[in-house]
Amino acid sequence: MKLRVINPNTTQAMTDTIGQAARRVAGPGTLIVASQPASGPVSIESHFDEAVAAIGVAEEVLAGEREGTDAYVIACFGDPGLWSARELTRAPVIGIAEAAFHMAALIATRFSVVTTLGRTCVIAEHLLAQYGFEHQCRRVRAAEIPVLDLEHDPDASLRKIIEESLRAKEEDGVGAIVLGCGGMADLTEEISRAVGLPVVEGVTAAVKLAESLVHLGLHTSKHGDLDFPRPKAFAGRFSHFSA
Repeated sequence: MKLRVINPNTTQAMTDTIGQAARRVAGPGTLIVASQPASGPVSIESHFDEAVAAIGVAEEVLAGEREGTDAYVIACFGDPGLWSARELTRAPVIGIAEAAFHMAALIATRFSVVTTLGRTCVIAEHLLAQYGFEHQCRRVRAAEIPVLDLEHDPDASLRKIIEESLRAKEEDGVGAIVLGCGGMADLTEEISRAVGLPVVEGVTAAVKLAESLVHLGLHTSKHGDLDFPRPKAFAGRFSHFSA
C-alpha cells in the first residue's frame, strides 16, 4: 500500500515530522510518502493561507495519481482542499481534523481541541459543525503559539500545549484532547502522560483510517458531487490543470 501524506505548507522540517509520525503507526505493508507543495505558505494560520494551500494539495494529489497512490492524508488541521482532492481520485482522501474528531468520539463522550493560534479556532469550529461533531466537542482552545514555533521553539510550545490541555481537563469536563495542528504529530505521548487523558492527533489517526479503507476495498465514490471534475481549459498560471 502506498499512502501519500501531504503537508499543505512548504516547511520541510514540518513535513519530516509528519512523515516520521505517520511511519511510526503505519502497518508493515504500508509505504509512507511524505510530500509538500512546491509553492505556497510556510505555515497555514488563516482562511487565506488555506485557500492558497488548497491548490498545492490538488497538485500533490495529481502527482500521487501518476505514481499509483492507494490513499491520501491531508496533514493540516483545517483540512484544506479536502473535497476538491476527493474529486481528483478514486483513492480515499482523509483530512486530519475529520479523522481526529472521529477517533476522539470513539473513546470519549466529550473532547476539547487544543490548537495553535486563537484566530484559527473558528476554522476548527466550522469543521466540527460541518462534520457533525459540534455536540461532542466542548471547546476549541488555543495555546497561542505560531505554527512554526513547533519547529523553532519546541520546548516552550510543548509546555504551552500541556498547560492548555490541563485547563481543558479541569474546566471543560472532557475525556480526551484533540491536538489541532499537524505539526503536533510527535507530541501525543508526552502530552497524554502530563495531562492524564487520551490524546488524539490527526496525522496518525488519518493514517490508520486510510489503511482501513484500503484494506476494506472502499474508495471515494464517483457518483454525484465527488465525480471527477468536468474536463475544461484553465488559463494563465493554472493552465496545467487543463484537460
